[in-house]
Amino acid sequence: MTMSSVKKAALLFLLIIFTLVAFYGSNLVRLYTAVTLYDEDKIVNNFVSLYETFNANMIPASDTPFQFPVDKDELTLSFKVDSDSIDLQSFLEESGTTGLLVIKDGVIRYEEYFQGHSEDKQHISWSMGKSFVSALFGIAIDEGYIKSIEQAVTDYVPELKGSGYDGVRIKDVLQMSSGVKFNEDYGDFNSDINRFSRAVAFGTSLDEFSASLVREKEPGTYNHYVSIDTQVLGMVLTRALDVSLTEYLQQKIWKPLGMEYPVYWLKDDDGMELALGGINATLKDYAKFGWLYLNKGKWNNLQVVPKQWVLDSVTPDAPHLQQGAGNPNSSSSFGYGYQWWIPLGADDEFAAQGIYHQYIYIDPDQRLVIVKTSANHRYTDKSFNWSAKHYAMFRAIERHFR
Repeated sequence: MTMSSVKKAALLFLLIIFTLVAFYGSNLVRLYTAVTLYDEDKIVNNFVSLYETFNANMIPASDTPFQFPVDKDELTLSFKVDSDSIDLQSFLEESGTTGLLVIKDGVIRYEEYFQGHSEDKQHISWSMGKSFVSALFGIAIDEGYIKSIEQAVTDYVPELKGSGYDGVRIKDVLQMSSGVKFNEDYGDFNSDINRFSRAVAFGTSLDEFSASLVREKEPGTYNHYVSIDTQVLGMVLTRALDVSLTEYLQQKIWKPLGMEYPVYWLKDDDGMELALGGINATLKDYAKFGWLYLNKGKWNNLQVVPKQWVLDSVTPDAPHLQQGAGNPNSSSSFGYGYQWWIPLGADDEFAAQGIYHQYIYIDPDQRLVIVKTSANHRYTDKSFNWSAKHYAMFRAIERHFR
């Protein structure tokens, strides 16, 4: 090959690269972010900046923001898991905590931020966002947009006919009992949930991905956590409401609760929100949502979410949904309601929770809400017994503030 041919080939190669960057530049950035999302040196920044990298809708802060009164206290304690005594501050560091907020009797008693996080930064909800979708669902039923959770999801989303969701009751989808086959292992590069993440990076239609899943078990018989179930709930809502999830959240929750900061909701290139966990909000605004549910859906004198919906949402009502490590019809030892978790040993506690240790923990009889955001690159290492430690910590904090 002559020198002239080499130069032409090099120029052609550069032209191809520039063309790819020009047409797919944003997708390549998003893909890189998705692939390195949980890397130790990137996870903290990623979790507070995803709405800047990916498509997102924005809801502005309320014109009349509500602020909890403040009476902060020191929080020095330890708690036990099995025979191990664990120091709180050490555990907060070990679990990659970015923020911890404690509301007791409607007052902020503790609020600290770590790893560069701050009160005005929006942090990704991950699956805590599922509980917001559940709230919107309850409101939509109360307003008559959806007739009954006994209906099939395909009554509202005919595009799902022929998929694993064909004919499945809305209630079974709400309770993570759709029967759809799905691998939710974040530590497995080729799992369904990680394939989904890469699809989001390319802006692929979330609706189309949902319609590609197949059935594995009889719906309503086995509790298996499938994040796409919540995506399907989002599809049902958008078809029934004829407005976006973002608009409905703004009208029905963000404004009434007087949220202090903007919220960002990730979406695909078609404008469909990442219903399964794409909300980005501050700790104080997550806490307001927790306080709403602590008060059975009531905010001051306004019933924002129907009381019965809140009660039903945190009540496992079938054998396959009950707490218990030996439950043969569940892949979890936790109980499950309508997109809310009921931990082992719970009296009246329940929680919204997301991967990498995002929590809104609610203890109604103690008038307590705890919000914890985290960016723990060791999340998939099960030897740390993360879940047991978190709930032992929440209960130790509850005892501290009695």
